[in-house]
Amino acid sequence: MSFQTYSLFVLSVIMISFGHVENTLNLLQLQNDIDKLKADFNSSHSDVADGGPIFTERLSSWTERNEKRIILSQIISMYLKMLENTDRSKSHVRNIAEELYTLKESLSDGSKKIEDLKDLTKLQMSDLKVQRKAVNELFSVLQKLGDTSSSHKRKRSQFQRLCKC
Repeated sequence: MSFQTYSLFVLSVIMISFGHVENTLNLLQLQNDIDKLKADFNSSHSDVADGGPIFTERLSSWTERNEKRIILSQIISMYLKMLENTDRSKSHVRNIAEELYTLKESLSDGSKKIEDLKDLTKLQMSDLKVQRKAVNELFSVLQKLGDTSSSHKRKRSQFQRLCKC
C-alpha cells in the first residue's frame, strides 16, 4: 500500500469510526487536500515503501472501539506534530489540520489513557515505597481483572445461547 493510499485509509478509518464524516463530499475534499499534501512531501518517492506501513499494521491489533480510540488518538497526535512544521499558509494543510484537531478533541479520553500508560512505565518498581503500595493494591487489581474476564465470559455464553450455531 502506498503512503498516499495509506494516509487516506488511516484518516478515513478514523473519521468514519467516530462519525465525523457527514457525507462523502467531506471525505472527497479531504482526499483532494491529502493529494496536495502528498505532493508537498514528495510521497511518491521510492523510499516510502521501505519497511512497510507505520500505522495501519498497528491498527489491526486494536479491535475494540475503546481500544481503537487510544491508538487513534496517538496517531492523530503524531500527524498533528508532523504538520506543525508544514507551511500553514496552504489551505489544504490548514483543512487537514483542522479536521485532525476536531478528531483529536473527540478522542480526548484516548489521550488521557495514553498518558496513564506512559506514567505506568515510569513507575520505579524497585522503590520500596512503590512496592508497598503495589502490594496493598494487588487484591483490588486482581478483583478488577476478575470482573473484566467474567463479564467477557458472560457475554460469550449469552451469545452462545442466542446463536443457533
